[in-house]
Amino acid sequence: ASTPAAHRVLGRLADVGLGYLSLGQPLTTLSGGERQRLKLATHMADKGGVYVLDEPTAGLHLADVEQLLGLLDRLVDSGKSVIVVEHHQAVMAHADWIIDLGPGAGHDGGLVVFEGTPADLIAARSTVTGEHLAAYVGS
Repeated sequence: ASTPAAHRVLGRLADVGLGYLSLGQPLTTLSGGERQRLKLATHMADKGGVYVLDEPTAGLHLADVEQLLGLLDRLVDSGKSVIVVEHHQAVMAHADWIIDLGPGAGHDGGLVVFEGTPADLIAARSTVTGEHLAAYVGS
């Protein structure tokens, strides 16, 4: 018997890099990043136009980060807006637009210290994030 609904759900899990999960696996065994990607997979077919993700790469292998970036690209290409709070340099380098908060972390932050493209952030090297991103991309 054909099970297209199950196939779609399992395909979405694979799209967000969660193809390794077991059926019946308790949510308590998942990392925060895995739980976010699971939620993303369940909402990918919804009509909503904005996705907000907080550190979705947590616990992901680099190959899975690339797969997640491809998924985010497909969401954007389909007309969705994707906002990602992230420290992973591959995600920052891949972004269309970066809003860098600082100048430091925690109580030393909270101000917009840069807004623009990743290339502009790298060229300016005016923030800690810009310095780290420049080193990451080898500029």
